[in-house]
Amino acid sequence: MNAQTPRRGRHLVTAGGAILPDGGMMGRLVSKRFHDVIDRIDAGLATGSLEAHLPDGSVRLLGGRAAGPTCIVHLRDWRALVRLALGGSVGWYRAWTLGEWSSPDPVPLFALFMANARTLGQTARARGLHRWVGKAVHVLRRNSLRQARSNIAFHYDLGNDFYALWLDKELHYSSALFDDPAESLEEGQRRKADAILDRLTLKDGDRLLEIGCGWGALGQAGLTRAAIHYDGLTLSAEQRDHAAARLAAAGFADRATVHLTDYRDATGTYDAIASVEMVEAVGQRYWPDYLAAIHRLLRPGGRAALQYISIDDAIFDAYAASIDFIQAHVFPGGLLLSESRFRALAEAQGFTWQEQRNFGQDYARTLRIWRERFDAAVEDGRLSGSFDSGFVQLWRYYLMYCEGGFRGGGIDVAQVTLVRR
Repeated sequence: MNAQTPRRGRHLVTAGGAILPDGGMMGRLVSKRFHDVIDRIDAGLATGSLEAHLPDGSVRLLGGRAAGPTCIVHLRDWRALVRLALGGSVGWYRAWTLGEWSSPDPVPLFALFMANARTLGQTARARGLHRWVGKAVHVLRRNSLRQARSNIAFHYDLGNDFYALWLDKELHYSSALFDDPAESLEEGQRRKADAILDRLTLKDGDRLLEIGCGWGALGQAGLTRAAIHYDGLTLSAEQRDHAAARLAAAGFADRATVHLTDYRDATGTYDAIASVEMVEAVGQRYWPDYLAAIHRLLRPGGRAALQYISIDDAIFDAYAASIDFIQAHVFPGGLLLSESRFRALAEAQGFTWQEQRNFGQDYARTLRIWRERFDAAVEDGRLSGSFDSGFVQLWRYYLMYCEGGFRGGGIDVAQVTLVRR
């Protein structure tokens, strides 16, 4: 008997099942609730518009009050609205997988909802039992010392070969920083890495720690720039093995070490610390621990360069109160930053907050390029056969969902320098 091929990534596809189970009450609620949901969406669209093609054959224009994202949605089943009303973005994704709604381009739809997140209020967020179940699951996935490694493995140990298909050649899994529309992803990623390193003013003999080192791209760039000593931290075994081999092959084995170590367990004293889009994986409960670790590991006067993703402070509490599609299916335990709250914690910890630079639309462009490369890999048959169509569907949705969030303006990415006082 032939063994079945393992289905890589299947755990992402099925992860939301415990959060949004199907139930018989769906059918009972359909006739009572769908008109109310449409009316609430219409009332909440202060900018942009949505052309909704409804299951009964009618077409309704929602919003249209001011300029903003414009989109088209074909609603094939009223249950999609019930899933949205009860399960928020997790339910809306579930409806998409079932074919209950479609769009010629979902990105403007996600941008529309993000651009109007303040005025839409709870319209697209989980409620009732679904909200409490989701929060319970999220609490169980919080990034404690015991759980953090499992959460990272959930996402990053899909395989280095998988990420190599659609990231840039250096394997940067974070926003590029573009200078003009004609630039390639590779050029934008090099500029991002250079911008982080420029903040650290590295010189020969310095010790650099990277918290969340990925596949070693930033470490290699720093080691090439100056005769420094580099330590990289990751909780992904696949990333650790790749980064260590990469830095050794580049001739840096005597000056570079990659550790499978949690930032809370790191020791030593460093002249500089870099951390690129790692803090989103920490969770609000552990922001103080993360900043305390940087303060403890950094010498007085040392500089830390962070790149982080934040969400509009005005909607942070509502966002943090329920689990969304990303937390359910892609990054368990993750949470975008409230910039004002995180900055206050950093300053209270003993850092000065300097030279903040925001570039959210560059992330939207990065995500679009990633999706184009991912689609090309699927089309050309380069994606491993161990990934099934359900995973492909989920990954495309994830990239579109995130792109729409940045295009809508409620999510941003920034770099900042923290100087230890």
